[in-house]
Amino acid sequence: MAQKQDNNNKRPRVRVVRINLSWIFYLLLIVSIGWMLFSNRGVQAEKIEWAQVEKMILDGDVKEIKYVRNDYRGTVSLRPESVAKYSSLYPGGVPPKSSPHFFFLTSTKFDPETLFSELNSGLPADHQVKLVIENDAKIWSGILEWIVPMVLLILFWVFLMRGMTRNMGGGPGGPGGMNPFNVGKASGKLADKDKVNVSFKDVAGLYGAKEEVMEIVDFLKNPKKYTALGGKIPKGALLVGPPGTGKTLLAKAVAGEANVPFFSISGSDFVEMFVGVGASRVRDLFAQAKEKAPCIVFIDEIDAVGRARGKNVGFSSNDERENTLNQLLTEMDGFGTNSGVIVLAATNRADILDKALMRAGRFDRQINVTLPDLNERKEIFQVHLKGLRISSSFDLEGIAKHTPGFSGADIANVCNEAALTAARKGKQDIDNQDFMDAVDRVVGGIERKKTIMSPEEKRLTAYHEAGHAVAGWLLPGCDPVLKVSIIPRGQALGLTWSLPDEKVMMSKSDMLDEMCCLVGGRIAEEIVNNGVPCTGALNDFERMTKMAYSMVAYFGMSPKVGNLSFYDSTGGSGYELTKPYSEKTAELIDSEARKLVDEVTERTKKILTDNWAGLDKLAKLLIEKEVIMSDDIEAIFGPKAGKHGEDRLKEASDNTENKDGDE
Repeated sequence: MAQKQDNNNKRPRVRVVRINLSWIFYLLLIVSIGWMLFSNRGVQAEKIEWAQVEKMILDGDVKEIKYVRNDYRGTVSLRPESVAKYSSLYPGGVPPKSSPHFFFLTSTKFDPETLFSELNSGLPADHQVKLVIENDAKIWSGILEWIVPMVLLILFWVFLMRGMTRNMGGGPGGPGGMNPFNVGKASGKLADKDKVNVSFKDVAGLYGAKEEVMEIVDFLKNPKKYTALGGKIPKGALLVGPPGTGKTLLAKAVAGEANVPFFSISGSDFVEMFVGVGASRVRDLFAQAKEKAPCIVFIDEIDAVGRARGKNVGFSSNDERENTLNQLLTEMDGFGTNSGVIVLAATNRADILDKALMRAGRFDRQINVTLPDLNERKEIFQVHLKGLRISSSFDLEGIAKHTPGFSGADIANVCNEAALTAARKGKQDIDNQDFMDAVDRVVGGIERKKTIMSPEEKRLTAYHEAGHAVAGWLLPGCDPVLKVSIIPRGQALGLTWSLPDEKVMMSKSDMLDEMCCLVGGRIAEEIVNNGVPCTGALNDFERMTKMAYSMVAYFGMSPKVGNLSFYDSTGGSGYELTKPYSEKTAELIDSEARKLVDEVTERTKKILTDNWAGLDKLAKLLIEKEVIMSDDIEAIFGPKAGKHGEDRLKEASDNTENKDGDE
């Protein structure tokens, strides 16, 4: 009962309605625009000459004339019964509904009193004109011309200042929202140590990179362990690797494991059109980091501001990017002691970064975040499979083997595409075939089911892909062929999928075998098409040409050119207009590359001619099924040729002939 009485004694809540000045400003603006649009609606008075006015007065049709002396302008109001008489003087034949009906203009010599007195003297009393003469002081027009714009400017200024004050105080606009004084503030996102919930458990694979950054975590957790021996905490680490390999995720995991605040900003956030803004934002970022120390500052895509000086795109002598880079170098150098602040940066273009930025004392460590290997891909798949409904027959080992060269982002995309494919087919769970279809879609593009191919195009495409498959199957240096398809995907009419080995180095024989596989499609086309080439080998020739020139000019695989390499790992050759070799050497490189291509072409032509019966059978099977797997190729040519299987070429041709004879 007492509780009920207390509730009844509570005071009613008063709702306060706050008036926003911006509403008043917008309301006045709308009213002003509406007044200008609708105040002059309807038919306006028509201009006539004084002679017409004089005739109207003599005819007794004018009721009143108002004459403004200082404007030399008069208005004519007709009698109601005479309005229709002059309707033809209006463009639409419709006179105005209210007076005045006409107006006329005069000069300084016009004497209204004398003229109207003479006109009225000759008219009867009931037809005389009422004359009103006045001077227009234009007081309100002057007030409106000066006061209204000033009021609007004052309201706009008040509205702007209120927005600036709100932003300075951490309002909804946030720092730098509408405040021009916040343009030099860093726009990085701060995640406090309690909000960083990413740990090394969430980062699958990346064994070598994890070991490097774990020591940084230990520095942040136990700094005395190292400083007691005279060591210094490293100032920064540069994460280098291809896109999608998990550099940003790894940096967040470092902050989460160390339980420290985490500043995240992109390199492009420093660059503005205003001079000095980038350097100011760098200073502000490190000032905030010092207040939160120990902490981690992560700069993603640092190549946006860290590009080598003097090589920026643009010709300005005072480039904003260079000023920003100079300030970043100063902040990370010994001039300012950033104790407890560790800078992590990520880029996939380490070759174009300024050397002063990468030296020891700024970024003490350069950590390579590479593409995952087989075991790492299995772990990454396990992370992304947690939220998916997977079939009990799903083979994780098999799908990991079928995705060599895939980054973490690619694997996440494959898992998502597999789920969408299964849902599109109305399945209850996701099986291996859905993942294989997802891999095909990620690698080759979306399947173009409505593309119409003529029988001749389909036949040439089948022999083209069969040429790739046979050369890749019979040559030991080529990757094993997994699947061949003549279903159009993306920009291609057909595709041959291979499973690259987990190898880092390639020998000269491996590269020559790979070139044979690339040119095999064109040679098979020419054989079946009576020597007439087609345009389907454009991508094959592009890759083969690049490989031939790389062997000659980069890898020292040409006896005539020798062990010379003209490869520029610094990326500076793109800004030079000259070549690092003479014209004679250029001719030698061209001739050696052409010689390699010619030798590969002749070798491939002999291989396919010797095994043409099997290739013809494979192409016909491909036309029938549209998609064939490695088992179908093995049934015709036997097991894949190994590293020491040069004699397998002759055996394959013999086996194919024997099978044809048996049939």
